[in-house]
Amino acid sequence: MRSLVVAVLLFLTTFASAQIVNPVKWSYAAKKISKTEAVVLFKATIDNGWHLYSQNIPDGGPVATKFEFSPSKAYTVTGKTSEPKPVTKFEKVFNMNVSYFEKSVVFQQKVKLAANQAVVKGKLEFMVCNDHQCLPPDEVDFSIAVK
Repeated sequence: MRSLVVAVLLFLTTFASAQIVNPVKWSYAAKKISKTEAVVLFKATIDNGWHLYSQNIPDGGPVATKFEFSPSKAYTVTGKTSEPKPVTKFEKVFNMNVSYFEKSVVFQQKVKLAANQAVVKGKLEFMVCNDHQCLPPDEVDFSIAVK
């Protein structure tokens, strides 16, 4: 019995000390472009060696970055979320050309404001890979004040 307790404690200690890989840090901002319009910015800072996939990925490839906005009476999403020109390369793992970003990327979304101030909320989904592994897709909730 004692050896079982020691084995469980050893496993838990090893499991707890395992490093969680989190190669993308997200930050957010908003800027008003008029009294009734704003642009919400989503910046991904990506660790060296990793890449974050574009919103435009063909079927059968990695999970594309996706933005979902919560319904609100304070704002309306206008158009699609924009992104800069990504790097596009053939990836053997997916057997296709895929588009992605390295180091950092800023996605932008226009919103129409129904009030002087609003809080744009929602979630984003993304996937990252490096030369050795891909991490499972991750979801992040966001809440961005527009003043």
